[in-house]
Order: sequence, then structure tokens, then C-alpha cells
Amino acid sequence: YMQNNKVLQKKIMFCYFLAQSSNLTETQNKSNNIMDNGTEWMTDFSDIESKFSFRTSEEPEDDLCYIVPGQPETIKECNFNPDNKTFVVIHGWTVTGMFESWVPKLVTALYEREPTANVIVVDWLSRAQQHYPTSAAYTKLVGRDVAKFVNWLQAEIDYPWEKLHLLGYSLGAHVAGIAGLLTKHKVNRITGMDPAGPSFEYADAQSTLSPDDALFVDVLHTNTRGSPDRSIGIQRPVGHIDIYPNGGTFQPGCDLQNTVLMVATTGLRNMDQIVKCSHERSIHLFIDSLVNQEQESFAYRCSSKDSFNKGMCLSCRKNRCNKVGYRVNKIRTRRSSKMYMKTRDMMPYKVFHYQVKVHFFGKTQLSYTDQPMKISLYGIHGEKENIPYIMPALNTNTTVSFLLTTDADIGELLMVKLLWEKDTLISWPWWNPDTFHIRKLRIKSGETQSIIIFSAKEGEFSYLSRGGEAVVFVKDKEAQSSRKNQRLHKLKMHGSSFKQSTE
Repeated sequence: YMQNNKVLQKKIMFCYFLAQSSNLTETQNKSNNIMDNGTEWMTDFSDIESKFSFRTSEEPEDDLCYIVPGQPETIKECNFNPDNKTFVVIHGWTVTGMFESWVPKLVTALYEREPTANVIVVDWLSRAQQHYPTSAAYTKLVGRDVAKFVNWLQAEIDYPWEKLHLLGYSLGAHVAGIAGLLTKHKVNRITGMDPAGPSFEYADAQSTLSPDDALFVDVLHTNTRGSPDRSIGIQRPVGHIDIYPNGGTFQPGCDLQNTVLMVATTGLRNMDQIVKCSHERSIHLFIDSLVNQEQESFAYRCSSKDSFNKGMCLSCRKNRCNKVGYRVNKIRTRRSSKMYMKTRDMMPYKVFHYQVKVHFFGKTQLSYTDQPMKISLYGIHGEKENIPYIMPALNTNTTVSFLLTTDADIGELLMVKLLWEKDTLISWPWWNPDTFHIRKLRIKSGETQSIIIFSAKEGEFSYLSRGGEAVVFVKDKEAQSSRKNQRLHKLKMHGSSFKQSTE
């Protein structure tokens, strides 16, 4: 299993690998035996090392009752309800050898959303606290433990497969995948929360989470920064739907300044958050989807992060957008759907996405890069002023498209202001600022799928000058009326299929 990744091993935790090389080889040999054709291992519970803790909403932090494979009396002792959903939570690699603080938070959120559900936490701490390459190799054995548990539970009480949902974080996501691969019947759903990257980026589907491991597999990628062989979270898609919040590389609020401040105020016990903040954000995004039902986040299918950042992928036609987290629409395609979204730096994470398209006219040829702008949006429910945006390129006679987000629900847009901030150079009294002419703005809302045209408030053009006053655009009633008439005409000519069209 590990021999195919020699270059990867050399780069990731090289000193740990040397220290654990003998243990790792032994683990590999055990792991490689679980994919044989025999089925005797399914009913042999003697070698199961993982524990299955039945958590309650009253005591989400404590292991008060364990369901033990082969001991059917423990199912009743733990008050397992065979008529309701079951969530199986699988943790990842741990340095401390203890459950991390997110575990009870997720348990509590699951019970808040599904009060009658069964929540089981898989305890594989003894194997998860080894040096990383060893723990990574152990995922096959732990996956086998979970598969045995699920198979036994289903057979013992005839539990419906469609009520099983496995949730795995980091290495635990691959444990869930291997378990799903080995169960006698496919479980309903696996949610992978930033599946681990090292040792798995180039591994085969039998060794990692993959779309074949459940009827539906959804994945959140939140810490994929760096080259593929050094990324904490796996970069490639491994589910039916793979969502990359904020591009998947790095999450807002996880910069060094914020995490150091957190350590300073809450103590050294949170020191690991400097490394884990973006990685663990995947869990909190899922928790957010459980507890903030009225503020569901949406993600949008897109070919690349760059295209998404240009606002070019805010379409919901043909399943191009989807809810994020618990209420995701279970859409299965032959190829994994890569989806993108933006978030805030704290819960609730939802933001509203807008594509802004603008054409810059000018009497003289002007060309700029990385220009600071501030955009203000005014709607029927509220306003959001001075949203900062760095315009990568600003040239005469070109059309620019970019993504703008706001955490406020301002409702249908009525007015837009655009300000070009002055540069850092000294502006002399006789300095004549460069000016662009703008006739219209086109803004599309990702959440409502509406497209609104804005015209210069006064005259045919607004004049945008560097360091000058903000230019104002108002909703173009004539343009809206024209677009409405065009849609009605298409509807009459071609039928109701155009009801789905948003562009």
C-alpha cells in the first residue's frame, strides 16, 4: 500500500517514518490481507480494536455506553433505536491521544437537527495517535472494524441500509470509505470532511474515500494548500460532489494573527489550531448546515477556482448549484462535480454571491493592474457599503467580470456605487486623474438567479476616476422590461422549457 508512494513518504514526516518503519511494515502486511476474497473475517470480532461509543444528547462528551460487535445485548443496553437514522462519526489523526473538541460539538449538532437519531462515535485513538504514516496505514484495519460493526448491526436487528450515514474527518474520511467498500450492501451516504492528503493523494480507490463507497458521497475540501504531495487535505475529487469552500486552500479567519490571538486568550491547549484551523473548518461548515437551517450555504459547479472568482459560475441550471452540508441534493454523476463557494470567517458562514460585469470605455488607452475598488450595494432589505475588491486588470475598452460577496441579505438590488481608491503616490494639485467611462453594470445573484441591469444615474455615462468620487448606478427599468418581454416571447414561441433559463 505504502510502497507506491516512496517520494511522498520521503517528503512527509520523514523523521517520523524512519522512527516507525518497522511498525509501518507490520501494519502494511496486516492491511493488505483485508481485501482477499474470503468472508470469514466479517464474523470474526476477536481482532476488533476500535470501540463504538453510543453518545447521547444529554452527555455528548462522554462515552457512557459501548455497542460491542458480537454482543447483541449491548444494542438494547445503549438504547439504540432501530427505527431511526444512525450517524457514525469517525475522527482522524490525533497528537494527544484524546478526542478533539469538535467531536461533542458535532454530536450535539446532529441531535439538535435529528433529536431521535442514533449517534455513534468510532474510537480508534490507540491507532490514530501513532506517527502519521503508521496511522495512515491503519485506516484499512479501522475501516474493516467499522465494516464489521455495520454488517453485524444490520444483520442483528435487520437495520435499513438507507438509514446509515458515515461522517469521517481527515484520516477518518478514508476509514469511512474503506468501511463503505467492505460492507455487504452500500450505506446510504458518506460525508468526507477534508479527507487527509499525505499518503492518499495518489493512492488507489480501494485505499481512499471514493464515489463507489456509498450510494452518495459528498466531500468538503478546506485545507488543500501546497503541492499535492504536501497538502494536509486531499486535493483531487473523491466523491460524487466535491465542494471547495474559498477555493479549498485556506479558510478566512485562519490566518496566523487570528490563531495566535486565540491561543493568547484561551491558552496553549488551542496551539494546534494554528495548523488545524482550515483543516477543521470542514467540520464546522457541516455543523453550520445542521444548526443554521435558515441560512443554508450554496456551492456552484465550476471548472476552476479562477473562473469562479470571476463570477462566471453562478448558474443553477442543470444541477449546477447545490446546498452545502446536511441537506445537499444527492446528485450522482459519472464524474465528480467540483463545486465552489465563499464563506464568512465565522458561523453562520453563509454569504451571498454576485457576479458583476462592467465594460470600461475611455478616450485614451489606459492599463492598470491590481487596482483597489470599493463597491456598495443597496437593496430593498438593507445595504452593504464599501465592500473591498482588488481589480486584477483594468484596461480601456474591455469587459470585466468578477465575484462579489456580502454576508448581509440586502434583498433585491436597487442601486450600486463604485469607488476607485487613490493610489499611494503623492497627487499634485495639477494632477489630472485617469478616468474610465461606464454606461451600465450587469449583476447576477447566485442565490436568487436574478439578473439586473444598472445604468448611470445621471446621463449616459458615469465617470470613474482614480481617487475621485464614487459613481452611482440605478436599476434600469427599461432594460428589465425589455428582458421580461424577451423571456415572455421565448416562452410563447418555445414552451415552458425556458422557465428553467436564468440567463
